[in-house]
Amino acid sequence: MNEDKLKGSVDQVKGEAKEQWGKLTDDRSTEAEGKWDKAKGKVKEGVGEVKEKVKDKLD
Repeated sequence: MNEDKLKGSVDQVKGEAKEQWGKLTDDRSTEAEGKWDKAKGKVKEGVGEVKEKVKDKLD
């Protein structure tokens, strides 16, 4: 697992926690931040997967 995939996974977990906390406390701003963090994490994870595939092709 490369750094991008790891950071993406962390962002997704952090985003899920924020989103759930926002729902629990009825804080729309925190909920939205959580959704944004999850989306950002998915993109980072995707970038990491592409980098791994390119690296594997070059090796």
